[in-house]
Amino acid sequence: MIPLPIRIVLVHTTHPGNIGSVARAMKTMGLAELYLVAPKVLPEETALALATGASDILAKAIVVDTLQAAIADCGLVIGTSARSRSLEWPMLSLQEMAKEVLSQSAQSPVALLFGRERDGLSNEQLARCHYHVSIPTAPEFASLNLASAVQIVCYEIYQHFIADKPLSKDATDLAASYELELLFDHLEQVSKQVGFLDINNPRLLMQRYRRLFMRSRLEKQEVNLLRGLLTAIEQCKGEL
Repeated sequence: MIPLPIRIVLVHTTHPGNIGSVARAMKTMGLAELYLVAPKVLPEETALALATGASDILAKAIVVDTLQAAIADCGLVIGTSARSRSLEWPMLSLQEMAKEVLSQSAQSPVALLFGRERDGLSNEQLARCHYHVSIPTAPEFASLNLASAVQIVCYEIYQHFIADKPLSKDATDLAASYELELLFDHLEQVSKQVGFLDINNPRLLMQRYRRLFMRSRLEKQEVNLLRGLLTAIEQCKGEL
């Protein structure tokens, strides 16, 4: 197994058999951390049958109610998406994704998100990611089975791992997902207070904030610096 905190996060999976197939795909590529966000049906006999030797991964799978609970402590979150979005997000190729995952997981947990079988991750879920990754497919039929998508992503990570490429040792203390969410909440609150965010016509302001700061890969100290500035703005606003 790859001795790094790399978790596969399945969001709102509808069929338990797919969970079992994902567990098998993960184990063949050396990954063992499986998180399930509010699955429609919990893993049962169908999942066990399709896991075929990876029942230990199913047994240890962590089930949570919300996406934030699955990624709160992660320093890097990458979402898989096959569709273009109205607001473009930083994209990684599969090769770039693998290098980034291995480098960052040497320092803090990393999460790879996969959405529902029918329609994938929502825009709101993708907005919680630092990067998006898309698996190249034939344009006339771009739909991948969930387990197949997980297999391809895990394969790319494993290939880079066994190539024994040196991992980054920079002890950069990146902000965890929950710290970024606190920053975004604070930023939204202050933007409303100073009249920069019109609640009647918010447009894409908060999404643009997210894209900016997710792309910047903020460190904990940088988040504290920004929140200190926001607090100072609140205090000045209160004195006017």
